[in-house]
Amino acid sequence: MIKLVIFDLDGTLIDAYEAIEKSLNYTLKILGYETVGFSAVHKAVGAGDVNFIKTFVEDKYVEKALGIYREHHKSALLTYTRTIPSTKRMLKSLKKRNFRLAVATNRPEKFSLILLNHLGLDDYFDLITCAGTVEELKPEPTLLLRILEELEINSDEALYVGDMAVDVYAGKNAGIKTIAVMSGSSSESELKKARPHKLISSIAELTNLEQMKATV
Repeated sequence: MIKLVIFDLDGTLIDAYEAIEKSLNYTLKILGYETVGFSAVHKAVGAGDVNFIKTFVEDKYVEKALGIYREHHKSALLTYTRTIPSTKRMLKSLKKRNFRLAVATNRPEKFSLILLNHLGLDDYFDLITCAGTVEELKPEPTLLLRILEELEINSDEALYVGDMAVDVYAGKNAGIKTIAVMSGSSSESELKKARPHKLISSIAELTNLEQMKATV
């Protein structure tokens, strides 16, 4: 019996790609680098902002770039981020049916909380775990195991929903069944290669979670 649904954030519940692109290209300009296109940004997200920045700048500039990026990102998030369609309706439906809900994201805690509050999503969740609250990020299982421990839920009573192969691997490493949604950075072929328990095209499909459970 599923009691808890844990969600990734970026690409799963919210679309912050434009905000990320704006902040990255602002940073690159300040440091004298060439700006990059949306597709390059889209492919590079998911492993935390430190690893994201390392994709585009030399190691000796990473610390400086992070400072510039994070300062710009505080305002960019409020301007360019939106919820993925049907997210609020889906969360409200699950909450109404007494599922416990949580977030496990490699995005830093400060920006995760800014986003969830700004988009009116924070009240749906029993627990939010982010980069900075644990030492190891996905695909390591630490974020997910922290949620199970704090909410006193067994791994076979939980689902993890994410948009990237790294989310599927994190779920497997934590012993949690995974649902991969084709709304983010990983392609359909990448998600299938990771072998989630179920692959869905839209987050809206989780509104019918009880009907899905037989195949998850």
